[in-house]
Amino acid sequence: MNLEKVKDVMTRNVQTCTMLDNIYEVAVKMKQYNIGAVPVVHEGRIAGIITDRDLVLRGYAEKNPGSTKAEKVMTSNVITVQEEDTVNEAVRLMEKYSIRRLPVLAGEELSGILSLTDITRDDYAKAVPEKITEEEETEQFLH
Repeated sequence: MNLEKVKDVMTRNVQTCTMLDNIYEVAVKMKQYNIGAVPVVHEGRIAGIITDRDLVLRGYAEKNPGSTKAEKVMTSNVITVQEEDTVNEAVRLMEKYSIRRLPVLAGEELSGILSLTDITRDDYAKAVPEKITEEEETEQFLH
C-alpha cells in the first residue's frame, strides 16, 4: 500500500494548451516533450485533457484537419486528484476509470500530472537500493 502523497511523485512541469490551440500544435508538443497527454487550461483552471488516443480517435480518424481546435477533441470530464491525496487513492481512480494519467490540482489550480510511469519509477527507485543491499549481503555471505 502506497501512502505517499501524489505531490511527492507527480511531474511538476506540465505542458498545457488552451481550448483555442489546434490539434497539430498539441501533437507537436507531445512529440517535442515525449508525452502522451496535454491538459487543456482555460482561465487558469483545467478544462479538459487531450491524450494521444484522443488525437487519433476524435481528431485524425474523424478526418479533422490539424487546424481543428483542441476543444473539439479534448476529454472534458477530467478525473483529477489533489496534491495531498495518496498515490494509493490515485491508483484506485486510474483502475476505476481505466486511465493512465491524472492531472493534479492544488485546490482548483493545475499543479502537475501523475502518470503510471511516475508511480512505477518511484516504486522502482525504492526497490533498487533494497535489491542491491540483498545482493551485497548474499555475496558477502558466499565469500
